[in-house]
This record gives sequence, C-alpha cells and structure tokens, in this order.
Amino acid sequence: MGLDFDDSRLDDPAALAAVDSQLRQLASAGARVRVAAEATSQLPAGGFEALDRPRGVICLGAEARLVRALLEPVCPVPFVAWGIDGLPGWVGPLDLVVVLASEGSEPDLMGAVAEAVRRGAAVMVAANPDSPIAEQAASRNTLVLPTRMGDPLATVIVVLEVLHELGLGPSVSSEAVARTADAVAEDCSPHRDLSANPAKDLALALADAEPLVWGGSVLAARAARRVAEALRRATGRPALAADLGALLPVLASCAPRDPFADPFDESGTPLPSVLVVLDDAEPDERVRRERGQLVSLAERQGVRVCPVAVEHAAEGGPLERYVELLQRGLYAATYLELGLSGHEERR
Repeated sequence: MGLDFDDSRLDDPAALAAVDSQLRQLASAGARVRVAAEATSQLPAGGFEALDRPRGVICLGAEARLVRALLEPVCPVPFVAWGIDGLPGWVGPLDLVVVLASEGSEPDLMGAVAEAVRRGAAVMVAANPDSPIAEQAASRNTLVLPTRMGDPLATVIVVLEVLHELGLGPSVSSEAVARTADAVAEDCSPHRDLSANPAKDLALALADAEPLVWGGSVLAARAARRVAEALRRATGRPALAADLGALLPVLASCAPRDPFADPFDESGTPLPSVLVVLDDAEPDERVRRERGQLVSLAERQGVRVCPVAVEHAAEGGPLERYVELLQRGLYAATYLELGLSGHEERR
C-alpha cells in the first residue's frame, strides 16, 4: 500500500462525505439516462422535412467518437466524427449534422450549427431546449432532442435511439444501459466495504502505482481513455491508456520491484506500473491474442495485472458493456482520490 494512501478512509462515513457529490453523480447515471430517454420518447424522429436518407452524417460535440464507434459498423451512409472548428466544406442540404451539446452553450458548436442551418443541412441537436444552441439551430430542418441533464452519456444514448429510428444506427436500449449503470452503482456503493467492493479494491491496487490501461475492442479502448483521464485527475500522476503496440515497450522496460527495498525511502524511486485490463467480453480473436500478450509480458516483468471485466452486461450489447467498464473505472478513480486526500489533510 502506498505511504500516502489511507485505505481506512474508503469505509469511513465521515471521510466518504468528502466525495459524496462525485459518488452521487456516478450513482445517478442510470436515472439520468431514463429521464433523457423519456423526454425524447414522444418526439417525431422522422419529422425532418426533405430528409429521406442523408448522403452523409457528421457528428460534433462531446462523445462524437463514441457515436462513431457504435455507428460505423452498421451505418448505411458515410459517418464522420468531426473534431475541428466549423464544418467540412462538403456538408450541404443532402447531409445530416448531429450535434451533442449537453452543456448547451459551447461556442464552437454554436458556430457549426449556424453554418449547418445556413447551408440547408438537416440538423439534429441534443441540448437543453432553452439553451442558446437550441435557439441557434431553429429551422424547418432541425430536430431538437431535449436533454436537460447536462450528461454526455445520456445525450449520446438519446441520439443513438433516434438515429436507429431513422435507419442510420444500431438498436440501443436506454433501459438496458440504465440497468447496467444501476448494477455497477450497487456493486461499487460506498456502503460496501473494501472486502466486497471491486472499485475500492482497484483503488487500493493503484494506490502507489502508475496505471497502464488497456482495452482491446474499439469501445473498451475508448473506456480505457476515459478511465485514464479520471485517474490522472484523481492523482496528478501519469496514467497511460494505449493500444498493444504502445504498451508492449512500456511493459518491457518495467524493472521488477525490489521486495527488499526500504519502503520508507522514497527518494528518486519511481512508482511501479500496474496493468489495468478492461475486458468487455469481446469474442474477437485479435482481442484475446493481444490480451494474452500483454498479460504474459506483465507477469514476466513482475507487473501487477488488475482485470476489470463486465459482469452484468456480459450478454448485453456493446454500449452496455462500455458503460459497465467506464463506470467501474470512474468509481475506482473516485475512491483513489479519497484515499490519497487523507495524506493532504494530515500535512
């Protein structure tokens, strides 16, 4: 255990109060998905004027790449996740512009929406209907999906459901996603002690380590990046999410930790690496092979391996599996922050 990490805080109600807002935000993920889905359930998805099947779909905003990961395998028209200011020059009246604006006032997105309306493109905006961006998007070819919760994941799910109704994406069950998020919240609840809480256990494993986070499938890799971001925010330490090619040389350079080293001598001693494997039960042979390579090398180098596997969504769709991995990692990051913050209070 890291000298700066106080594991007793993970089961201390008084200490847990310090991260109560983060834990409540995580625990209410399922509820936010249900609220957003209910708000859009009665909308006429086919209400765009002059929109049959678009020539192409361009998606902007937070989690546009998550939408792309889910749509690319099945979308019958070209799909682009656009991360640059403005719109591509080719976008016009034959195209559909999808804007994920959970905040509702993002300046870059407002400019892109205004340009899409000017060019006569069909526009789908997921935002608070009272927000500036919803007003900016107003046109006869615009559909506003009311998302008042400010939650990027809930926004993605309602957009995916409408795209499915338009014949542009896969079937998505908001209720299945919400149930998955609820199940993870129960598993990782602050009321479950360290011995029975997988998120607290992972936080303990990362207490004195620099995480290397890997996910083999497209969606697991995306969850890995989100989890690594959360771990960096929680600790201020490096946390790398990367593919096989990038992680193999990092693991190969890891020197086994000296079991006889003085645990109180921290001068210049680098933190050991821990390999966090996000396993979304993807049956692809490539994913299994890469996972085996990473785990074998980690074991040879004396690097601890922490698997994070889907349990509740193992038989569900890719989005449910993504959400389970993501939520488990976010809970672990929150508990890691809590355990480390005790050191700051004692200083």
